[in-house]
Amino acid sequence: MSQLEKIAQQGKLSLGLVFPIESYQGSIAKMEHQEKLAKRAEELGFKALWFRDVPFNDPSFGDAGQLYDPWVYMTHIMNHTQHITLATGSIILPLRHPVHTAKSLYSLQNLSGGRIMMGLASGDRPSEYPAFNQDLAQKSSLFRDSFFYLKALEADFPVYQSEHYGSLNGQIDLLPKYKHSAPMFITGHSGQSLDWIAEYADGWLYYPRNFDFLQQTLENWRSALKKTRQPWKPYMQSLYLDLLENKGARPSPIHLGFKGGSDYALAHLRLLESIGVNHVIINLKYGSRPAEEVLEELGESILPSFTEA
Repeated sequence: MSQLEKIAQQGKLSLGLVFPIESYQGSIAKMEHQEKLAKRAEELGFKALWFRDVPFNDPSFGDAGQLYDPWVYMTHIMNHTQHITLATGSIILPLRHPVHTAKSLYSLQNLSGGRIMMGLASGDRPSEYPAFNQDLAQKSSLFRDSFFYLKALEADFPVYQSEHYGSLNGQIDLLPKYKHSAPMFITGHSGQSLDWIAEYADGWLYYPRNFDFLQQTLENWRSALKKTRQPWKPYMQSLYLDLLENKGARPSPIHLGFKGGSDYALAHLRLLESIGVNHVIINLKYGSRPAEEVLEELGESILPSFTEA
């Protein structure tokens, strides 16, 4: 089974977690006991752990991510787990040179035995672009260029003419190699058309939306795959969750998610599965209970319904 098939299969839903695996107020997480929580998530049956790429803390966004460099932190968590997929969610391609991105990716692929997947994005924080001497108006072009540069680097002694990052003439090579490419998912649109995403990415990573909007989005995704003559590719989404202690608690909305009991959470996820969502990345930032308790309840009440994925 490929790394992609381990977390995403047609007609099925699997669950992952994004770091920090904790609830917190404001922009900055405490980052306590994350190794223990990651190990427990693997034991309970979560399929993937997701690592965000947030170079700077912009207080206006209210969330600085897991604080650490994603590649360094993925390595750290890799050494505390055994088999769970480790995924970027998402690497900001225009703000990193593609050679450095590929070097980090291939290094971790080898060291982890192929456990890495890549969520890719163009970034949603305009304040970061000037710090990297990049033009925000060019982010769509920068993203495409970096993406194709990464794909070119999979070859031996690659040749690639880059508009933004320098070019390769086939006289130098990037090591280490890895025999299987890491699956690459586009987050949001990243300045690209849906047809482009369907043709070139291994799947699409989007945001929580109401069910009517989601159904239309999934129909658009299927149409784009058909138009570009692609096979089935997975659709994934994030979800902020405040799992209340009362299992029967009715839901109410929070930012990009909901709070409610496990009965509703299970029904919600089953509905997502029924309309074609293949992987949900749970974010506990706005939770009202300790993450340890929430993980155990998810493992008892929710995960058994999705363990076949």
